[in-house]
Amino acid sequence: MFPHLWDGLAQYLRGIDGTLGVKPKAVLIVSGHWETTQPTLNIAERPHLLFDYYGFPAHTYHLTYPVAGAPDLAPRVRALLADAGFESGVDADRGLDHGVFIPFLLVYPHADVPIMQLSLQKSLDPALHLRIGKALAPLRDEGVLIVGSGMSYHNLRALYSPQGGAAAASFDAWLGDAVLDPQGRDEKLSAWRRAPGGVEAHPREEHLIPLMVAAGAADGDAGVRTFSGSIAGKALSAFQFGGS
Repeated sequence: MFPHLWDGLAQYLRGIDGTLGVKPKAVLIVSGHWETTQPTLNIAERPHLLFDYYGFPAHTYHLTYPVAGAPDLAPRVRALLADAGFESGVDADRGLDHGVFIPFLLVYPHADVPIMQLSLQKSLDPALHLRIGKALAPLRDEGVLIVGSGMSYHNLRALYSPQGGAAAASFDAWLGDAVLDPQGRDEKLSAWRRAPGGVEAHPREEHLIPLMVAAGAADGDAGVRTFSGSIAGKALSAFQFGGS
């Protein structure tokens, strides 16, 4: 139906490494597909892949991404979280969900940067996830790339509908203003539900909350909108902090 729907986003993902200046020693990623009651780290040395989607072409269930985990990073991450008052856990058995391996098949196609995944909290409290990000900010100076993997628009019922484009555009504009405002960012993001089009763009917010971790880790840096596009008529954006 939309054969080139994701081409622009794919091109953006392929170009991310070139914007960083230096290849990170590891990636710490939060995706919209893992929720726990406390911050939990995937410490598998060779994480398998979780094909946690349905209805896609057969070949998408045979993808491979033989990336190494980053278990040696866990003590540092847990110490930073503990210093901020967060108890944390580890999981050596869970695989990487598609919010991790699908984008990173394009970002680092050679699977040559170790990846550790950090869970979302089931509360999906934006302020709490901003605090988690702030706790993890020192990792940026230690060669770790902190990634929030989700979508700025995630209403799958409306995605392919002719309705909803105005709400998506309104929320996308508001989100850009919020992210690009380092002074007011935390307050604005914490109140995202009151944003124009916010609830329509995110009936459930698990795909928005990873942004809160990345924004918290920005440590006051201005955000930059590094991708602006449209998926089936719905505005979609991506952001980076600390350079572009």
